[in-house]
Amino acid sequence: MSCSVHDISDIERRGVPGVFVSTVHFASAVEAQAESLGFDAAAVLTRHPIQDRTDDEMAAIADAAFDELVQALVGPS
Repeated sequence: MSCSVHDISDIERRGVPGVFVSTVHFASAVEAQAESLGFDAAAVLTRHPIQDRTDDEMAAIADAAFDELVQALVGPS
């Protein structure tokens, strides 16, 4: 499933925590969209590119982002 910052903003307004995940290549687009919505989007940025990655490479990218993603969802412990 693909979500935009707009989607994350919408689900957050409904009381559901959300974090936008993208590659570093799209960091400026994430910032611009969040700014245009007036929404401080929690975002986790991963290595780029992700297309044509093997399953093992994708798992490594996900594993590397996991702690940051959880932290963005639940906040400081």
